[in-house]
Amino acid sequence: MNIVDVLVGGGIGLAAGLVVMFLLQKSVLKSKTASMLKEAEAEGEALKKDKIIQAKEKFLQLKDEHEKAVRNRERSLQSQEDKIKNKEKNLNHKIEDANRKNKQVENMRRDLDDQISVIESKKKEIEKIHQKQVNELSKISGYSVDEAKETLMAALKDEARTDAMASIKEIVDEAKINASQEAKKIVVQSIQRVATEQAIENSVSVFNIESDEMKGRIIGREGRNIRALEAATGVEIIVDDTPEAIILSCFDAVRREIARLSLHQLVSDGRIHPARIEEVVAKTRKSLNEEIIETGKRTCIDLGIHGLHPELMRMVGRMKYRSSYGQNLLQHSREVANLCAIMASELGLNVKLAKRAGLLHDIGKVPDDEPELPHAILGMKMAEKYKEKADVCNAIGAHHDEIEMTTLISPIVQVCDAISGARPGARREIAESYIKRIKELESVPLGFDGVVKSYAIQAGRELRVMVEAEKVNDQRADELSFIISQKIQNEMTYPGQVKVTVIREKRAVHYAK
Repeated sequence: MNIVDVLVGGGIGLAAGLVVMFLLQKSVLKSKTASMLKEAEAEGEALKKDKIIQAKEKFLQLKDEHEKAVRNRERSLQSQEDKIKNKEKNLNHKIEDANRKNKQVENMRRDLDDQISVIESKKKEIEKIHQKQVNELSKISGYSVDEAKETLMAALKDEARTDAMASIKEIVDEAKINASQEAKKIVVQSIQRVATEQAIENSVSVFNIESDEMKGRIIGREGRNIRALEAATGVEIIVDDTPEAIILSCFDAVRREIARLSLHQLVSDGRIHPARIEEVVAKTRKSLNEEIIETGKRTCIDLGIHGLHPELMRMVGRMKYRSSYGQNLLQHSREVANLCAIMASELGLNVKLAKRAGLLHDIGKVPDDEPELPHAILGMKMAEKYKEKADVCNAIGAHHDEIEMTTLISPIVQVCDAISGARPGARREIAESYIKRIKELESVPLGFDGVVKSYAIQAGRELRVMVEAEKVNDQRADELSFIISQKIQNEMTYPGQVKVTVIREKRAVHYAK
């Protein structure tokens, strides 16, 4: 036996062993697979039975829920059906009632138609009788129907106007009496809750006298002298228990100064009567105007400003008697002028031009009239009118950004104005708004025919209106007082109440030559 045979035999034996091994493994695997299949089938059967049981339980649960829902819905439907039946019964009753009422209305309508036909026939008879009477009255009186209507309407209008004014006066008086107690409560509560700033520092002057006997002479017989003085100056003169002093109250400092100087001259002279008062007030007003011009000249000399137009110089003098937010306007303008000069010198600009613009920047606050323009624009227009340079005019108009700045002096004036006004204690907003309100109050009556002058006194709590006796009679004066008070009430905002007094005085003047 050679090696080849051994190898062949060994290979055959190995192959036979592998075949036998494979067959054995296949047999074992088949038996395992069979056992696993049996186990899987058993588990599947158990799972199937479990799911069937769960499905049955779920079905039973859903069936119960459905039956409950059906029963609830049936009960709800039954309840709604009962309600509908009840509503139907009620509706049938209402329909029956409505039918009965309609029948009654129809019966009433037929009766009413019968009555209307009767009334119409009687109305025609009455109209015929009325027309006959009118024709007879026209023949007797000599007036036609239209003329009689116009005469009657005019008489009724006059009577209605008089009755209305009397009724309004009675209602107002009654309201004042009834509201007195409530007003006192409101005032006390307001005083407790609010402490407002007073305007007394800027609206009151004290005139000292040597003795209290002079007060009686200033008041005059039945108050003639004090009324004449108040009418001539527009200042409220308060004579109270203050020893050796009389209080002059007015928002306008020029008026207060005229009243103070006039009183001083009258007391020194000793002759106090209405004619003398008017003469002294006129002279004092003239001398004060001269003093205003002198103040403007002296201010320009002190600041080294030359060539200023006389009218602008007078405006500068008027600044002495004007305050801006509680700050004296002339002192403020002088301060701004000096600040502008210093700042311009530091920047190498025209010092005199800057000082001139600083002095004139607020002249729009002291015009002779009160146009509805911002004071910066008004001041610029005044400066242009009196031939000031374009740089100065632009600085005046632009110091509150009303117009565009075109020169380097304009921002300097704006900055210096802010520096002067922004320092602590320089200004108070309340004084400016107070003066504006008082001026608006005085301008309200001036649009009415026959009004000559109007003065606001007692810090705006009273408005005295002077009217011409030839144009306004006593009845018209009463109406005018009511109309002005209503206009103030509707157009203005003010604290407390404003008393409107219309004064009508007849003067007969002749000269012996």
